[in-house]
Amino acid sequence: MAATHPPIIIIKRKNKSHRPHGGAWKVAYADFVTAMMALFIVLWLLSSSEKIQKTVGGYFQDPHGAGKQVGTDRFGSGEGMPLTRDQMPKLRKRLEQAMKKMNDFQRIHQQVQMTITPEGLRIELMETQRGFFFENGSAAATAEAKELLSALAHEISQVPNHLLIEGHTDAAPYAAKDGYSNWELSVDRANAARRLMKAAGVSDEQVSYVRGFADRKLRNASNPVDPVNRRVSLVVEYHEAGKDTPLRAAASK
Repeated sequence: MAATHPPIIIIKRKNKSHRPHGGAWKVAYADFVTAMMALFIVLWLLSSSEKIQKTVGGYFQDPHGAGKQVGTDRFGSGEGMPLTRDQMPKLRKRLEQAMKKMNDFQRIHQQVQMTITPEGLRIELMETQRGFFFENGSAAATAEAKELLSALAHEISQVPNHLLIEGHTDAAPYAAKDGYSNWELSVDRANAARRLMKAAGVSDEQVSYVRGFADRKLRNASNPVDPVNRRVSLVVEYHEAGKDTPLRAAASK
């Protein structure tokens, strides 16, 4: 009789050591940080000015700047962001394009000169002998001045850079008996330009000052009575580091 062999018993023992955990906690932590960042952005927007809210909202509606909503990058840095010196030529180009759409562009553009200076983009509205932007001896704006200032204001109001407005006259004495002189006339014309630009969208906070120089800063010093000396100058200042923009100044009030 054959001998019987005992059955072979194989015992498998399970390794009870902990497996290394995955990176699931990193995903959860990243979600938490993202949610907190979104919360702080919402809180910041709620405390910001209405224009900043529109700027941020406009960016998300049109992130590539294809449209014309506030917040697109038509000027290369977002319409809610102040322009630096390097970006100012883009604003000049936009202003020139806006002028080309005006009805009387061929006549008007001959009386306008835009120059990038150390202080910013200077826009000179120069008079003719008969009076082009303002009636002679008066601060009453002509139809050409209203059309031009409205077109310029529409573009300038899209950036928060400070705006300076200056009035200038020639050296011909103002013929008046009540003491009204070229000093008053230069200031009144600059202020008239400010009112027209405000009506077209430029805010009070954006205007840094309005002042008149009479005949103290002649454009053509060799001919003090040259009509080009009678002008209104608009200066869009560069943004300087540490200097509040009108939007920030308004939000801090």
